[in-house]
Amino acid sequence: MVSVHSFARRIRALGWSAILAFVILATAQGIWSALFMVNLRTSPTIPWAVAVMAVVLWLLWQYLGGKWWPRRTSESRRGYLRANMVSGEMFAWALVAGALSIVALTGCWIVMFQLVKMPANILPDTSRFPLLTMVLIGVMASLVSPISEEAGFRGYCQVVLEREFRGAAAIVISSVLFALAHVTQGFLFPKLFVYFLAGLAFGETAYLTDSIVPGIAVHIVADMTFFSMVWPFDAGRRLVAEGGADAWFWVHIAQAIVFTVLAIMAFSRLARVSKRERAFAGNPPPAAPPPARSTP
Repeated sequence: MVSVHSFARRIRALGWSAILAFVILATAQGIWSALFMVNLRTSPTIPWAVAVMAVVLWLLWQYLGGKWWPRRTSESRRGYLRANMVSGEMFAWALVAGALSIVALTGCWIVMFQLVKMPANILPDTSRFPLLTMVLIGVMASLVSPISEEAGFRGYCQVVLEREFRGAAAIVISSVLFALAHVTQGFLFPKLFVYFLAGLAFGETAYLTDSIVPGIAVHIVADMTFFSMVWPFDAGRRLVAEGGADAWFWVHIAQAIVFTVLAIMAFSRLARVSKRERAFAGNPPPAAPPPARSTP
């Protein structure tokens, strides 16, 4: 039975982890949104917002990783970010599991859009702006979200949760918070469910590798895939209720199922690699760092 003190501590951890994740996310994406909007309105032929945001991301990464004032929280911030290097084998299996997850999630997303009538995610109209500017802005957008979301949800948030909850529970909670962060795209259960599944994949990767670095790489590929190959076509998808289930509907169902199974198998292999490497190094199973002496 969980004591009252333990329950209160877990509630505090849940609230604190959510605050950290959303502040990191809002900071990075808020600055980026302001920069590229001003850039497109004032001087669209010169993509200066990309260069400025690159500096902002670097500064944010350095601070979250323990740099600068206050020095007393440097060690805590470094542990919360969890930007640890991993072995080549572990990184490779994390990429394989992540890539298989992306294929499964794209299939799931498309099926959801054919089962439930939903507005497509709003993408900027690129026809009025120079191609180079939009390409560079698209590349930067595919960096801002992965870096800020992995640092916020699989770094700071999940690390805090892992101190008070079992690993599986910490991953589920951080995934729920990750899904809720996307209500800006509409409070639609099918969309949020896919984001929750994505959170599970990224959270498991961070937990098994004890690092957000592989997850960032996979997240970048996922965002670029959805930006270019999925979201632009959502508005034209035909509902099964209106036109029946065509061959592509069943193909996407098979895609979601088959690649989910393959992803689970890859994560199982990643777990074995993680267990072997930790046993060889004499380290315990994946766990959060010891409680910090002060808040980040």
